[in-house]
Amino acid sequence: MQPEKFSEIINLIKAARLQAIQKVNTELINLYWAVGKYINLRLANASWGEKTIDELAHHIKMHHPELKGFNRRGLYRMKQFYETYAASKLMSSVMTSLDMPKQAENAIVPSMMTQLENSSIHLTLLTQVSWTHHLVLLARTKTEEEREYYLRLSIQEKYSVRELERQISSGVFERAMLGNYNPAPAIKDLNQDISNIFKDSYVFEFLNIPEPHSESDLQKALIKQMKSFILELGRDFLFVGEEYRLQVGNSDFFIDLLFYHRGLQCLVAFELKADKFKPEHLGQLNFYLEALDRDVKKEKENPSIGILLCKDKDNGVVEYALSRNLSPALVTEYRTQLPDKKLLQRKLQQLFESQAEE
Repeated sequence: MQPEKFSEIINLIKAARLQAIQKVNTELINLYWAVGKYINLRLANASWGEKTIDELAHHIKMHHPELKGFNRRGLYRMKQFYETYAASKLMSSVMTSLDMPKQAENAIVPSMMTQLENSSIHLTLLTQVSWTHHLVLLARTKTEEEREYYLRLSIQEKYSVRELERQISSGVFERAMLGNYNPAPAIKDLNQDISNIFKDSYVFEFLNIPEPHSESDLQKALIKQMKSFILELGRDFLFVGEEYRLQVGNSDFFIDLLFYHRGLQCLVAFELKADKFKPEHLGQLNFYLEALDRDVKKEKENPSIGILLCKDKDNGVVEYALSRNLSPALVTEYRTQLPDKKLLQRKLQQLFESQAEE
């Protein structure tokens, strides 16, 4: 039996199931938002006290045991969820005002229904990740900017909860803010926004390779952990091959790692350097990009991009080296251990303070 015979109907079933899951998630997030808002407003106008939330949790447990997740801790998380995002810039364009219903205190059901009807967040980013994602964001992010950054990143890269936790642990937000992002002028001429595609530094703590190590060691380890490597790069990267062969004249040349980026619609060549960046490294990469564009790139694809992935780099040297570089190239660095997140946060705070003084 040929599997492709049923591929269309299988894809149809999978797509419908995914849409159903997404709709359920949207309704759940919207419900938790409405409950959180309801509790917040009740406490704000003093019609409820903190003890009332305990009573509500006990009431649900005793009389509606089928309703899971509405214990005291869960109710307070919903309240925190609403309070965290209600006044945020993320919600400012879609939030509508809602006055507490002027009804008797015992008219609980009508007022709750009013809350549910008027507290919809269906059209926001908040419903595009799971409740567990939100719990991680609420617990592990400190600022509105950091929270929104990881929310958008989770949606863009379709992170699982585990992947989101890893990105937070690796300090992606802090590294992005602190990064010295200096692409070659040719990249700016591509008329494509690549600021959210490439990073100034990458973290490969999953490789477990010794220090020091060779470029060959690094390449073999990345190939072995290709799934984790692509998660660090981004899901739009498709692996083409290692030691990708280019024939120019009568000579053969080999690109360490070659990818294709679906969003940019171009080839991306990675050259690995297990030492500090040197300006002469760019000559080799530029040659590879020229060969790719002449002999490999398809007519409708965009010019190839080159990434020099180095163990270390001096940003001043990089800026000078790239200023007159004619090929679309970037110089990035990698780490084989998770960075000290607290140190990154301190550096970021110092950066914000210095900018405020200017």
